[in-house]
Amino acid sequence: MITAIVLVHTATDRIPETAQAIADLDGVSEVYSCAGDVDLIAVVKVAEHEQLADVIAGRLSKVEGVQRTDTHIAFRSYSRADTEATFSVGLD
Repeated sequence: MITAIVLVHTATDRIPETAQAIADLDGVSEVYSCAGDVDLIAVVKVAEHEQLADVIAGRLSKVEGVQRTDTHIAFRSYSRADTEATFSVGLD
């Protein structure tokens, strides 16, 4: 699984609608509205690198209200939930 964190700058009057439209896209697992330099953070999870272009450049960046994106591809997860899930595989 390939995970990308997408920082999304939006039109300020469309943040809720833009967030929901992004959350409804296949490949987008989560969308957060936040304070700071960006308006939204989207987490994209796909099976292959080629799918990133389809989800991010092909669909997410074309959602009404999206002004610009900045994508960061994750190499490794250090979350407690992911670590615990890895060690519990096959133990049920």
